[in-house]
Amino acid sequence: MISIEPHELSTRKLHGYLLGAVAPRPICFASTVDSEGNVNLSPFSFFNVFSARPPILVFSPARRGRDNTTKHTYENVLQVPEVVINIVSFEMVHQVSLSSTEYAKDINEFTKAGFTELASEMVKPPRVAEAPVQLECRVNQVIALGKEGGAGNLVICEVVKLHIKEEILAEDGSIDPFKIDTVSRLGGNWYSRAKAGLFEVPKPITTLGIGVDSLHEEIRNSKVLTGNDLGMLGNVENFPNSEEINTFINASKELKKLVASKNNEAIHKKAQQFLCEGKIVEAWKVLLGNQ
Repeated sequence: MISIEPHELSTRKLHGYLLGAVAPRPICFASTVDSEGNVNLSPFSFFNVFSARPPILVFSPARRGRDNTTKHTYENVLQVPEVVINIVSFEMVHQVSLSSTEYAKDINEFTKAGFTELASEMVKPPRVAEAPVQLECRVNQVIALGKEGGAGNLVICEVVKLHIKEEILAEDGSIDPFKIDTVSRLGGNWYSRAKAGLFEVPKPITTLGIGVDSLHEEIRNSKVLTGNDLGMLGNVENFPNSEEINTFINASKELKKLVASKNNEAIHKKAQQFLCEGKIVEAWKVLLGNQ
């Protein structure tokens, strides 16, 4: 492992390490206007949601590392403290990338990138019609984090109106992660497509898991089971009882033979197979059938 203090790195190198490590990052596709009504549209990946009530989003248009100049978005929100944060889907990612080109201040990136302006209802900047979610915001505060190139400027926004396309909703009215098909930023030229690698992890707050420290020593020190595997096994409240274990094992000649072999490595591999399929109780039955 290499250990580095930030002051030992150039701004460019430090920036690259941070963006490569803190990833993937959601994208804020921000539309703003200046005091003369010129529209600007630009993406930022220093972005996230920080509060639900009040609904607060924060993004950061950093000072340019090469010449310490500021971006039009930052200048605009100081003049007109309003912004629309448009959510980026896979269908629009190449256009979004094009809009990040450093055009002159009087050039409208909506036009350059081929997006459609849609009038907002409570703020001056227009929405991106193609975006699956459009969040009209008022800027509560702008906090400069430094004066050198690479320094961020936190734009703290309060959502005053949400616009959500109905086609991205699930039957229960929630946003379907597969339908919204968001993308995110990594380091360099790399992006990530959310729905291409979605998986679920049950939240521990819904149960009082026994914890990894409660697992049998041979399971905890397994050469087969990974940390993720142990985490899943530790996120149960109770073990299956002896009757459940015996019924499950005896229903399969393969499992009966496996458990009788007392081959821990093979048993752990079988349990891992069940874990990969999300069958945590079945994995426990195999493991405990060996006890």
